[in-house]
Amino acid sequence: MTGHLLITGAGRGDRLRAVAAHTGQALVVRCHRRLRGPYTGVDTVLRALLPEAHRRWPDLVEEHRVALLYGMPELAHIIGPPPRTLADDAPYEERTRFFGAGWVRCMSQGIVGFLLEHTRRVRRSTPFEIVFEEAHAAEETTQELIALLLRRADPRVLRVVVSAGAAPLSAELRDALADVDVRPAPSDGEPPADTRTDAERAAQYVAGDCTDEDPRTVDAYTRTDPRTRALLHDRRADSLEQTATWGIRMGALAHHREHGGDPAGAGRTALLAAQRHAVATGFSAAVVDLGLRGRALSDPAVHQHDYWEFTREAAAACIPVGRLEQSMELYLGLLRRFTDPKIHMMTSYAVAMLHTRFLNPRDHELAVQWQHNAVAIAGILPDPAERLTYSVFHDNGLALVEMHRGNLHRALDLVESCIARLDEKLDDGQWALHRSQLLYNRARLLVALGRPDEAHADYSQLVDLDPYYTDYLSERARISRDRGDYTEALADYDRAVRLAPPFPELHYNRGTARAQTGDHAGALSDFSLVLEMEPHDLAARVARAELLLEEGDADAAEADADTGLRLHPGELQLLCLKGTILLQRGRLDAALAVFDRVLGEDARYPAALVNRAVVHFEQARPGRAVEDLTGALEAVGDDPDLLLNRGLAHLAAGRPDLAGEDFDRALLLPDADTAELLAQRRRCGAADAR
Repeated sequence: MTGHLLITGAGRGDRLRAVAAHTGQALVVRCHRRLRGPYTGVDTVLRALLPEAHRRWPDLVEEHRVALLYGMPELAHIIGPPPRTLADDAPYEERTRFFGAGWVRCMSQGIVGFLLEHTRRVRRSTPFEIVFEEAHAAEETTQELIALLLRRADPRVLRVVVSAGAAPLSAELRDALADVDVRPAPSDGEPPADTRTDAERAAQYVAGDCTDEDPRTVDAYTRTDPRTRALLHDRRADSLEQTATWGIRMGALAHHREHGGDPAGAGRTALLAAQRHAVATGFSAAVVDLGLRGRALSDPAVHQHDYWEFTREAAAACIPVGRLEQSMELYLGLLRRFTDPKIHMMTSYAVAMLHTRFLNPRDHELAVQWQHNAVAIAGILPDPAERLTYSVFHDNGLALVEMHRGNLHRALDLVESCIARLDEKLDDGQWALHRSQLLYNRARLLVALGRPDEAHADYSQLVDLDPYYTDYLSERARISRDRGDYTEALADYDRAVRLAPPFPELHYNRGTARAQTGDHAGALSDFSLVLEMEPHDLAARVARAELLLEEGDADAAEADADTGLRLHPGELQLLCLKGTILLQRGRLDAALAVFDRVLGEDARYPAALVNRAVVHFEQARPGRAVEDLTGALEAVGDDPDLLLNRGLAHLAAGRPDLAGEDFDRALLLPDADTAELLAQRRRCGAADAR
C-alpha cells in the first residue's frame, strides 16, 4: 500500500468502493471540470490543509502564498491576500501583460512544493493519501498538477491515488502513471434499483452540475423536454450566482447559463466573464474552451465585439498549448468575416507576432508587413485617445519585429518615441502597466546595444514601480553578473526566489551564480530543485553533472549524464560529459569512442576536441593531440590554457620551436598561468640547446 495507485472503472460508485478497499483515511476530492474549472479538486485539498498549515507553520504558507492563491483567490479568506502587481491592479482594457500555460505550470509546481513540505512536517505514521476522483474529467491544469505531484511525491509520505473513468487522460498524466499499479474497479453487475422518475433524475443531474455518470440519469436528462431542461439550468444557475467563486463561474455557472433559457444572452455573458478571468490568470486551455463555446453562442452580426473577443482570446491561448495552426486559422477567419478597422488592426498585430515569435520557421519579413498594417490603421483612428494608445501599442509591437530583424537602433527609437508620447499626453497613473512594459522593452534593447548601465537604471526603476513582478529582479541580476558584481546579483536572485513561485529558470540562474562564487552546495540545491520539477531541463542536468564532477563525485555525475541521455538521446553536451567522466576514470578507449561520436556530429565541438586531445596525449599520440587542440583554438579563438596544452603536445612531439611560439602567445593573453608558461618556455630553450 506504499505506492501511488490508479483506479479505473466506468462508474463513480464502483471506483469509490475500490478506493475504500485500497486506501486508509484518504482525502477524496472530486476533480470534474464542470464543477469549478481549473484546479477543481486541488482547491478542496487546500481548503482541508491550509487552516492547520496557517496556524502551525505560517512560514510555509508565506513561502508559497503567491502560488496557493494565484488560481484560487477565494482561499485568501483562510490565509490572507497575495501581494499585488501592476497587472493585478490594471483595468481589464489596459492589460498588456498576459500569462499562459507555462506561467500557471510554475504556480502548480509551487502548490506541489507546499503539499510535499506540509506532509513532511506533519510526520504521520502512515502516508497521507489524496484521491483525485474523476481525473478523466479534470480540466487540463488540474491533470497537469496531478501529474507533477505523482512524479515528485514520495508515496511513503504522500500517496497519490488517481481515480478515472474510460475517457483519455492528458499525455503527461498518462506518462506519470506509466509505472503506477493499476486496480480496475469491480462492478457489482446490475445497477442498484432506482425508483426515481425521469423528471427527478433529470432534476438531480442538473443539481449535480451535470457530472453524474449513471447512464439512466444521463438518459433521463437527454429525453427531458428542452424547455424543462433549460428551466432546470436557470434555477441551478440562479442558486449559484450570488455566492459563486471564480472557479464556479468558470465551471458550473458558465455551463448552466450556456444551457439555460437565454444562451445567446445570459449564456454568452457568463462565458465572456469566465473567459476574461481565465485570460487574466493564464488558464490557456480554459480560455480556448470558453472562447470556442462563446463563439458558438454569438451571432457575428449582432454580437460582433463579443464574437471577436471570444475568438481572439481563444486564438492567443492556442499558442501556449501548442495549437499554432488553429491559432492562425482563427485569426484569419476574423479577417475574412469582418471589415471593422479595429478588428483588422489587432488581428494584423496578432498574426505579426505569430510570424516573429512562434511559428517555425520564423518569418520576420512577413511579420513586418502585417505589423505595418496594424500601425497604419492605428494612425488613422478617429478618436484621439484611441489613436494615441493604439499607435503606441503597435509601434511597440513593430519595435519587437525590428529587434528580431536586427535593427536594434530602429527598435530603440520606436520604444523611446512611445514612452515620450505617453509621458506627454497621459497623467502618471494612466496606462501604468503598459508604460512599465515599454520601459522593460527599452531596458532589454539597451542591454542588446551594449549600454548596461542605462539598462540597469531602467530595471531599478521597474523594480520600484512593480516590486512583486520578479522578472525585473532577474534581469537586473543578469547585468550585475556581467559586471562581475555577484553580491548584488545574488541579492536580486534571492529576493526573486522569496517572492516568486518556483520558476525553473530563476533557480537555474541563481544556481549558476552560486557556483561561480564557490557556493557549490547552494548551486547543487538549486539545480536539484529544477530537476525535481522538470527532469527534462537540459541546462540544469548538465550544470549539476559538471558541478558534481568538479566536486569529485564521479558516480553521481555519471548517473546524471546517463539519465540525461535517456531523456535526450544523442545530446552532444551529455555525451561529451560522459566521455569526460570516462576519461577521469582512466577508461581511455571508451572515452575516445564517445568523443569520436560527438565530433562525428559536430567536428568543431570545442570540449570534445580538447578532451580527445587529452586522450591522444595520454596514449602517446601527441601529433593527434596537436590537431585537436588546433581545431579547438580555431573554434574558440586564442585561449591561454589551450595554447599551453598545445605547446606541451608540441614538446612531446619533438617540436620545441612550435611549443615556444604557443607559450609566447599565451603569455600575452589575460588570465594566463604565467609561472607555468615560463617554466615550460625554459624547457623549450633546454630542448633547443640539445
